[in-house]
Amino acid sequence: MKNILKIISFAALALTLVPSFLVFKGVITPEFSKTLMLIGTIVWFVSASFWMNTSDEKDEAES
Repeated sequence: MKNILKIISFAALALTLVPSFLVFKGVITPEFSKTLMLIGTIVWFVSASFWMNTSDEKDEAES
């Protein structure tokens, strides 16, 4: 579960970075870029909050 959340959070971080390059290249509009970046930010904060504050010792004890 923790690995899936990491993948989701890193994909969301990419969603906050990639649109700026796409706007620079003229592929997408700035308005669409803002929407994608907002979605990426929200998804990152939600998904990262579940795995960033847990320690590895806690995960090993649950196994």
